[in-house]
Amino acid sequence: MSTVVPSGSLSVAHDENVPPLTRRQHELLDYLRRRRQQGLLPPSLTEICRDLGLASRGSLHKQVVALVKAGLVEPMLGKQRGVRLVGEASNDDGRVPLLGAIAAGRPIEAVLRQESVEVPPWMTRGLRCYALRVKGDSMRDAGILDGDVVLVEPRTEARNGETVVALIDNEEATLKRIEQRPGEILLFPENSAHTVQRYAPDRVQVQGVAMGVLRRY
Repeated sequence: MSTVVPSGSLSVAHDENVPPLTRRQHELLDYLRRRRQQGLLPPSLTEICRDLGLASRGSLHKQVVALVKAGLVEPMLGKQRGVRLVGEASNDDGRVPLLGAIAAGRPIEAVLRQESVEVPPWMTRGLRCYALRVKGDSMRDAGILDGDVVLVEPRTEARNGETVVALIDNEEATLKRIEQRPGEILLFPENSAHTVQRYAPDRVQVQGVAMGVLRRY
């Protein structure tokens, strides 16, 4: 038997002031579209650098982030996940992609898996979402337990107090309650046995906000 545990009200943040794309961003977007038309899997950052003759992964990552903010590319969850155009993973059939594991404890790398989970339509609310399986117990007091599947709305911004998928140093993903302060980002567990994680703002990127939890008994 499966039960659905809502995670509270949802507020969607939209950026209506996205700047025009640069020439490099247009090149990257065209490249991703060509790959999709050819039926190829979403490429990694390393593959993109190789195919487009780019020397810097860091510079490429900035271009990807710009396309994410423009609503053209899905947020990346870690270095193992390919760069995906928005719409490559559709929830129209009542299923959302299960992209791997997310830590509710010490950060671990999110790993892409070719799986999906069935989700009630009212949970997605017409949004394109993804799911992650929780590893660890640091969010248990928020009702998110080890082995649960958390439903995530892809977003690059969050309000203080929201439970987010946070990417740390472009490599490791974790599920925590966020508080953004001047010069510092705090990631709070919901379990007194775990400590607060503190990072400089440039080390943390919000990849999504938790919308709800799926649990099988």
